[in-house]
Amino acid sequence: MKAICVFCGSSNGNDGRYKEAAKALGTFLARSGITLIYGGGTRGLMGEVAEAALRHQGRVVGIIPQFLKEREVAHNRLSELLVVDTMHTRKAKMYESADGFIALPGGYGTYEELFEVLSWSRVGLHQKPIGLLNVDGFFDPLLHLLRHTVENGFAAPEDLKLIVSAEDVLTLYERMSLFRHHRQRR
Repeated sequence: MKAICVFCGSSNGNDGRYKEAAKALGTFLARSGITLIYGGGTRGLMGEVAEAALRHQGRVVGIIPQFLKEREVAHNRLSELLVVDTMHTRKAKMYESADGFIALPGGYGTYEELFEVLSWSRVGLHQKPIGLLNVDGFFDPLLHLLRHTVENGFAAPEDLKLIVSAEDVLTLYERMSLFRHHRQRR
């Protein structure tokens, strides 16, 4: 994977482990030569993952709509900052630029972006790996919800294989790489 799109909060949350995980992810991407694609802001986990990648000479591409440029304080030291017209354009640009997706803890926007790429994978619009950096079990309720959805007949059991999860960056990346290899062989 040459570029990974990261979805995460524009706040740091209530647990310092989320911030540390964002830094670890940014550092890992930079040291691995993987471009970070993200929402372009300086606040919260978004800012932490970008700063860590930049600190380790990583390539960081931010994509932000004009109306959020000032509100979220667009990062001005990125390798590249794309200012687009709408949220839809932002997401489309993020999705097409990435070879895979990782979600860190976040709020409604993080969930919305995650579920969109998950839905698109389900209907065959892409075959890119989707990973959850499950910091201290943050995504456990979401994983339970996905299993509940399958148990109640609203998704197929194989749909649970469209997303991988791990508590640390290296394990998550390895699982995403295996997913990619498995999907390419099919």
